[in-house]
Amino acid sequence: MLSLEEAVGRSLLAVPLLGTETVPLADTAGRFAAVDANANVALPGFDNSAMDGYAVRSRDLHGATTKSPVALSCIGVIPAGTESAGTVDEGTCMRIFTGSPIPAGADTVIMQEDCRADPGDERTVRCNDSVRPWENVRLKGEDIREGDTVVAAGTRLTAGTIGLLAATGHGSLEVGLQPKVGLVATGSELIEPPDDLQPGEIYESNRTMLASLVARANGLPTRYPIVPDSLEATVDALERAFAENDAVVTSGGVSVGDHDHVRPAIEQLGGALDFWQVAVKPGKPFVLGQAGGKPLFGLPGNPVSALVTFLLLVRPALLKMQGATEWGLAKRPGLLAEALANRGDRRHFVRVTHDADGLVRSAGGQRSHMLRSLAKANGFVDLPPDSRLAKGDPVEVLLIDD
Repeated sequence: MLSLEEAVGRSLLAVPLLGTETVPLADTAGRFAAVDANANVALPGFDNSAMDGYAVRSRDLHGATTKSPVALSCIGVIPAGTESAGTVDEGTCMRIFTGSPIPAGADTVIMQEDCRADPGDERTVRCNDSVRPWENVRLKGEDIREGDTVVAAGTRLTAGTIGLLAATGHGSLEVGLQPKVGLVATGSELIEPPDDLQPGEIYESNRTMLASLVARANGLPTRYPIVPDSLEATVDALERAFAENDAVVTSGGVSVGDHDHVRPAIEQLGGALDFWQVAVKPGKPFVLGQAGGKPLFGLPGNPVSALVTFLLLVRPALLKMQGATEWGLAKRPGLLAEALANRGDRRHFVRVTHDADGLVRSAGGQRSHMLRSLAKANGFVDLPPDSRLAKGDPVEVLLIDD
């Protein structure tokens, strides 16, 4: 059995980096930048006011107080989006608004709450406070300088990065292609919901669950029909899935039973297997293979095992295919509200709930077929073999939906 770290490393090496495409910026959410994006303009692009008020010379207001205000002559108004041709000289000011350019001669802005105009004389403004040079002024380039790298290649694009790109003059961006992922479930006992079940049959749920995980990893999932337990049917299904996708994910059929056909099917297609067991619980029977230069990830049939192995081993590979530079699950610190133990010889990824107070509890039954606790869980705690954590111990929770 491989360690998890070695298995992840091999999975990452097994996948190709897909191509790129240029898409409108509004459509890049969740995608990965394929190139460094540099600022076409500085932010701010010019010295401007941080609030509504008056542009003044700071030295003119030295010593101004409520009891002894300084009177200035207002020589103009500067709405946002315009630029004044005038100059603020000694004893003068200009009405200014948030975002308006600072006029020549002025070196600060006094907010309007500290000023008042004489009744019937809008040109005379009395200022009742002093201001420091460049107070309430946003200086050109203080946030971003023109030419700065604002998004590095491999960065996942969020609302914040998209806003930054737009503000620095970008209308589109070159991003990594989204991997097309074929999802194949094997098992003669599996039935499509909500068809009627016969004795011994169960509803197939893994493809739907995995499709949501693929989509969250920014992949494009395709669910294929359920494959009965025969080598011929498995070969046919995998051949089609490989032809139509960049990667194939199967569930079931990867153990060592008489009806587990994924491994021989891969070999019949001219492919090869890298490994088929990982020292984790749940999820020991995991297959990494390839056919025609495309990767296959064979997940166990039990839903919990399928989800855990997907998050730990498949998700990183799908992110790398898009050009991502980081692919680990997000982590959140917490304190155990109850003891957790692992008496086995494999690392156990225990389903837990992490609440708003940072307390971590078991989500319920931990057997690999138990879906109630999987639905309740929002994370995992990685317990080493033959270990026990006490109530109150600090832990890191691997988030399921990050």
